[in-house]
Formats: sequence, structure tokens, C-alpha cells
Amino acid sequence: MQYISTRGTAADQSFSQILLGGLAPDGGLYLPASYPQVTSEELDTWRTLSYADLAYAILKKFATDIPDADLHALAHKTYTADVYRNARKGEDAARITPLRLVEEKNGSKLMLQALSNGPTLAFKDMAMQLLGNLFEYTLAKQHAELNIFGATSGDTGSAAEYAMRGKKGIRVFMLSPHKKMSAFQTAQMFSLQDPNIFNLAVEGVFDDCQDMVKAVSNDHAFKQKQKIGTVNSINWARVVAQVIYYFRGYLSATTSNEQKVSFTVPSGNFGNICAGHIARMMGLPIDKLVVATNENDVLDEFFRTGVYRVRKSAETFHTTSPSMDISKASNFERFVYDLLGRDGERVRALFHKVETQGGFDLSGKPGSDGDEFTKVAQFGFVSGKSSHADRVATIRDLYKQYDLMIDTHTADGVKVAREHLTPGTTMIVLETALPAKFNETIREALDRDAERPAGFENIEDLPQRFEVMTTDIDKMKAFIAAHTGL
Repeated sequence: MQYISTRGTAADQSFSQILLGGLAPDGGLYLPASYPQVTSEELDTWRTLSYADLAYAILKKFATDIPDADLHALAHKTYTADVYRNARKGEDAARITPLRLVEEKNGSKLMLQALSNGPTLAFKDMAMQLLGNLFEYTLAKQHAELNIFGATSGDTGSAAEYAMRGKKGIRVFMLSPHKKMSAFQTAQMFSLQDPNIFNLAVEGVFDDCQDMVKAVSNDHAFKQKQKIGTVNSINWARVVAQVIYYFRGYLSATTSNEQKVSFTVPSGNFGNICAGHIARMMGLPIDKLVVATNENDVLDEFFRTGVYRVRKSAETFHTTSPSMDISKASNFERFVYDLLGRDGERVRALFHKVETQGGFDLSGKPGSDGDEFTKVAQFGFVSGKSSHADRVATIRDLYKQYDLMIDTHTADGVKVAREHLTPGTTMIVLETALPAKFNETIREALDRDAERPAGFENIEDLPQRFEVMTTDIDKMKAFIAAHTGL
């Protein structure tokens, strides 16, 4: 399996060659030269597999340069009931991502797939735990070290830090928007005292953090000297790890391969739902992929109109689903590459326009950049948006009707999923996090605190270690260099 850049000019690479990096040298994102296909016979076989065995079966289609025995061991080291120990009562923890039927009306089913049973209580653990083990394995083989430089709007940072803490040869420099995460999210990251973890609170919004990561990634001399890698969703291995739970969700919700399901995914950076797109391209029988946004609706606008218009920092809302407070979706380029027939030159031109003019228009209207918006339906995408009032109402409704407490981002997903239900369909909403991470809004909606798993009772009271920084790239580079000794 070889990987190519969405911008068409970088040399082909193997899985292990792109594992430790982020952007391709030409500024694009890596994708397989062609998507591996899954047969109906394989799907039948996979129905009875453990999550670890399913992960191995899917990963070996992409990581063809890692020996089978090593890949099998990595999957089984990662996906254990001990690591994903926070499964709710009555659910099958050994299956890692159990489904729950929420409601059944007019011949349609609304289900919730639990993805937040890992160490940081968020879906990011599903990929990040694997990434940590893959990094450690690869670095040991190369007798090398890695300095991870990433950005988070809430959950990526803690998932990465918990996956990488104590890992030999790895340091983590994680940017987050200063005072724009929930108290729980902030404490989860900043309370870590491990010497290989550096939390950097940036005076700005998430997109400012993301722009800094891209700026450093595009400085190839600095990146090489400082041995910079990334765990953001632009990292291909992280996207592949997320593909696995789409297969598990589908196989758990169906009894035959003739059945189709739809997935609703709370989305800001387009990484999670990009994995669903890849699963669909591999042949998984997915009907609709529903993009659910909050008030920061750049993705909803595109899937309704064909116009991709990034917002400026001042136009980015600080909401009660803060992990989606994103106005420039990093992974969106991967889908656009497929939408445009894998035309790297055209992708390069369009995303140059994003960087210089703030967006592009594929609506086909006079003066637009193309008419590919008509092809979006072929890929199954639809969308919707949710507000703070919607989140509160949805949290309240599910708790009252079903004794089910959900977090704010999952509430965005449920609200939008209900708008896209059709008779005879099964809709799976991907859970984003446990409600304890957003207790402020839970109290507003339910007038009570969310339950917390053991070990997180008083996390906000722990000592915190972090540095507040500006968006000055040179100062950021100097900080990294000073703490790597390279």
C-alpha cells in the first residue's frame, strides 16, 4: 500500500514513512493511492471478531509494511477491556464500542455508539491509544525520538497526552486556545506533570493553534532538525484507527450485508466523519453520512450550498460544545480530493485560494470555482447544525425519556440525526465524550452533576502546569528548541 498527497506533487510513501509526520512536503494530506476493498465474505467473517481482531483485520489492509505478527500484537495491546474500562453498566465492555438503542419510531431506529470508554472519556482515545503504541514501536525500531507538536480544541490534547505520557523517545508539545475549553478538559491536560508533556495555552482560538501547527510543519528544515511529528487528525494513522469503529458499529447494528445504516457525526475538523467516508469507499454499506455542526457551521454551509468559507478568529463562536469550535476543517481536503476525481493540481489551486481568499465555491453558479457540489450526494453526505438551546433541550429530553445522559457534542449529533431519520432506516450517532467533561451545561440542562468515573472526582483541584503564549511562530519554535535540546 502506497500513499499519495492530495496536492499531487509529493513522492509516494509507505505507511511507516508517513506514520510519524503530518502534512506531505507539498502541503497536502496523505491518502492511499487506492482504497482497499472489503468483500461480503470478509464482512460475514468480521461479525464475530473481537474489537482487537477487527482492528487487526482492517489495519493490515493499510499498514502493509508492518509485519503481520507485530501488527496483531499492537492491536491486541491497544484494544483491551482494561484500557477501555469506562463502559456503562449493562454494556459489553469487551466489545469496546457497544451500541445502545435510544428510540424506535415510525420504523426507524436511532442508536448511540459508545466511543468514550477510554482513559480520557472521549472518542479521541479510540485512535490515540493505537497511535501511541505505533509510535513507540516504530521509534524503537529506528532507534529514534519524536517531538509531537499538535493543537486541540478540547479532547485531542488530553487523548494524545495520556497515550504518549511516559513513552520512550517521545515529547508532546500541545497547543490549546487559552480559557476556551471546559474546566474538566483543561484540568485533564494541565494537571499532567510528566516531564515529556508540555501544555501551551495560546491567546487565540483553535484555528490560530492549528495555523501554528501547519506553519511549523511547512518549515521543513525546522521540522527535520527538531524531529517534529503530529497527532492531529491530519495524521493518517489516526484516521485509519477511526475507520475501525464504523465497521464495528455497522456489524453490530445489522444481521446481513444487504442492510444499510447511516451515521451522524458531530464534526468540526472533519476527521471523525472523514473516517466514515473512507469506510464507505472501502465498501461498507453506509447510506448517509450526516455532518452535525454547532454554531460554527462552515461544514454545514458547504454541504448545503457548495460554498466552503472559512471564518476568521473573530467570527468563531465560543460555544458549549467547544471541541467543535473550529472554522477551518483540516481533514476536509481529503474528501475534496475524492470529490474532484483525485485531481491534485485542482485541489492545490483551491486550497491556495482558501489560504489567500478564505474559501472556494463548487456550487456551479456564475463565477464559482466549479460545479462538483452536484456530486456530493453520490458520497452520501448531508448535514445540519445545532445551537446551545438545541443542546440543552436534547440533553434534557433524552434524560427525561430514556434516563440517558449525553454530553453537549453528542447532543448536537442527536438533534441533527433526528432531522434526517427516514422510515425503515437505522441511524447511529457517534458518541463524542462522557457528559462529565461538560458538567457546566449538564447542570444547566438537568440541575444536577454528571456522574464521574473513578479517578476523576476532583480533577479540577489538581495542580496545573502550562505556559501561556502568543501566536508568534518564532517564539513557539524557540520554546520547542529550548526543550528538546536539539
